[in-house]
Amino acid sequence: MPYLRSPFETTPTLSLRSLSERVKIPITSSSPPELRQAVKQDPWSKSGKYGLGWVYFCIILLVLTSLLHVYHWLSDRIRRATYKEVIAKSSKSSSPDSDYEMANMPTNNSQHVFFPRNGQLPQRQEEEETCFSFKPMNRSIALMRYFFYRPIPVWSIPSLRLLRLRKREVSFPAPGTIVIVSAAFIFVTLYSFVPQPLYYASIAFGSPPLAIRAGMLAVAMMPWIVALSMKANLITFLTGIGHERLNVLHRWGGYICLFLSLVHTIPFYISPAWDQGGLQVFKNYFRGQTYIYGTGIAALVPLLFLCVHSLPFLRSWMYELFVALHVPVSIVFLAMLFWHCHNYLTSWNYLAATAGIWFVSYCIRLFYLNWTNFRRMSWLIGEEAGVTILPENAVKVTIPTQVKWRPGQYVYLRMPGISIFENHPFTIASLCSDDFPSDYGEEYRDMTLVFRPFGGFTRKVVNAAIDNGPMHTYRAFIDGPYGGMQRDLASFDTVILFAGGSGITAIVSQLLDLIKKMRDSKAVTKQIHVVWALKRPETMEWFKEELRICREFAPPESVHCQFFITAAKRVGPGGFPLPPPSPSRPVSDLVHGKIDKTFQGIASKRNSALIRDEAGGDPEKERELRRENEDGISALPAPTFLPPPKKAFTKGHKPNKLSIPSFNSHNPTNQPFDFGFPSTPTMLQKNLMRFAFLPAANKKAGWHTEYGRPDIPFMLKGFEREFGKRTCIFVCGPPSMRVDVQRCVAKMQQKIWGGGENGREEVYLHTENYAI
Repeated sequence: MPYLRSPFETTPTLSLRSLSERVKIPITSSSPPELRQAVKQDPWSKSGKYGLGWVYFCIILLVLTSLLHVYHWLSDRIRRATYKEVIAKSSKSSSPDSDYEMANMPTNNSQHVFFPRNGQLPQRQEEEETCFSFKPMNRSIALMRYFFYRPIPVWSIPSLRLLRLRKREVSFPAPGTIVIVSAAFIFVTLYSFVPQPLYYASIAFGSPPLAIRAGMLAVAMMPWIVALSMKANLITFLTGIGHERLNVLHRWGGYICLFLSLVHTIPFYISPAWDQGGLQVFKNYFRGQTYIYGTGIAALVPLLFLCVHSLPFLRSWMYELFVALHVPVSIVFLAMLFWHCHNYLTSWNYLAATAGIWFVSYCIRLFYLNWTNFRRMSWLIGEEAGVTILPENAVKVTIPTQVKWRPGQYVYLRMPGISIFENHPFTIASLCSDDFPSDYGEEYRDMTLVFRPFGGFTRKVVNAAIDNGPMHTYRAFIDGPYGGMQRDLASFDTVILFAGGSGITAIVSQLLDLIKKMRDSKAVTKQIHVVWALKRPETMEWFKEELRICREFAPPESVHCQFFITAAKRVGPGGFPLPPPSPSRPVSDLVHGKIDKTFQGIASKRNSALIRDEAGGDPEKERELRRENEDGISALPAPTFLPPPKKAFTKGHKPNKLSIPSFNSHNPTNQPFDFGFPSTPTMLQKNLMRFAFLPAANKKAGWHTEYGRPDIPFMLKGFEREFGKRTCIFVCGPPSMRVDVQRCVAKMQQKIWGGGENGREEVYLHTENYAI
């Protein structure tokens, strides 16, 4: 709000332009003493420094995080490069004439000379510390992780759903996020309320200084809030943190911005402009404006809406509506800010930077879309995708594509033939490697997305697959890949992977990539432990081939997998329940089908044109090429329907609800992959397995399956005895699993910053969100 001259002063004739350009309250001979003192203490012309205060706060935090990312990146690269040199030296000295011990089969890196012809027995050399891995730095990082890895317990609160009282788990942000958000909130609060004065003696002297300070801080936050929300942004490039993790800071930044906006608004109502003749002065200069605070209310309302509808329970309840409204309302909010700020002080500088970041980020995203590259076959029409129904009512979407990705990354999938506007993220479960080629050609790789249907888009995919059958293909538009792990798993001596249910999708590609690097002597890793907790053994069929590759091609005794069957109750006839087709949207289904046929027709015409060009006018060759093209289209595998198993029954007991089917009951000709668990247990065997695990029965057998829930603290305590210098623990599962792993890993940090036993340098934890 600009300065309103006191009615005690003579009101000169000023135009609206001259009034809007005034950023300094003039001091005249008739100015009251209170005005003179207030202007000297906190002048209007220097209020732009409060916005710079927030900028400096964010830059310091960004620089520290970037330096830590560079340190880890360099240490991982140097560690792998050093290991390659050791392997190279070992291969040069592998002649039988030289008295070297035989190379260790899993690692192939032994250099210990024994019984030499000449000289003394050489001592084994200890691994030297690199310049980017030294104890003070490792201990400092371990001390921070000791506090930041500690989780906040998950709260279970009752919720009323369909008139049935159920418990709902409430998880909190990570402690590191809480520390950053708390520090930001304390900073802006102190920076607004500590400087004096908070108010002028009269509203006629100008806008309250408290409101000006809070308003400048709120406007200065806008570029950072928008940057944290973008999928392609500079902050991710500098820090290595994916935008899905930065999105937490984006939401909390919006809440802090709302707090500052309220602090900016309330002082104008505590000392309103209509007191002491201020309203008459306002009307003289701003003719045609009905409400004195109209522009401020116009900016506050969309901000309030954005913060309220982004609350977790509302966002999950109506996610599709949230996605559809969030960006348009944000654009309206930014436009209202331009109108409200009126280029006072440096406000438009921050708003222009916000618009620039927004525009550049969307331009960069064009390179992440699979249909914007005119050099690819997917230009403007997307990729061809197939949908398969897996056991336990899961869905597998296979997309042959020329897009490249790294293990652990995810993409946003849009399928116009199923839903035009819905765009959802899914983790890529397959590996982009030459070892896994696609039938579409040498430049293609099969991108596999596996997920459970809940509601909305995922449920529509299941219904479409049931209605159209396994032979039908769809057009798929991909946005990505994004995210991925900050660190390199191949630079750790020991890797432990925890998965809960469908969380295995985030781990499979990491596991395959790590085993490939171990086989090629490109990984420092010597031991891999996989722990997968799943409800029913049929879930293993999702990644049966991937598990077979891990078991057969991994170095001997390097991979240990433990499967925990937490429940085995079969639901519905035919093996698993399949929802009936929903005829409630015939018009919508017709529209989606027409759109999908349009894209399919364009793709067919494009392939036909390419065949004609390849034939060069030869009709016989063109017919042969078309015949080969038709033969190359193979049907997708039919969904697997397992027969309902017989329930175990013991005399004197009720029929047991826990039943484990036999995998070879429906296909006796093809022998299934042995996961290591026995046939259907009896009631006595189940009780023994669940409640009376003996130490002898729980020994390491490489691959084995148990019935019950994993005791994560006990397992990690056993794994800890074999930790190398650097260990990575990766977890993707429900909140309770993440909490158990975080609590255990936090305790392990004490042995590093407290002195470090056995030369241990680092125990790193990476967590992934479980929910879609």
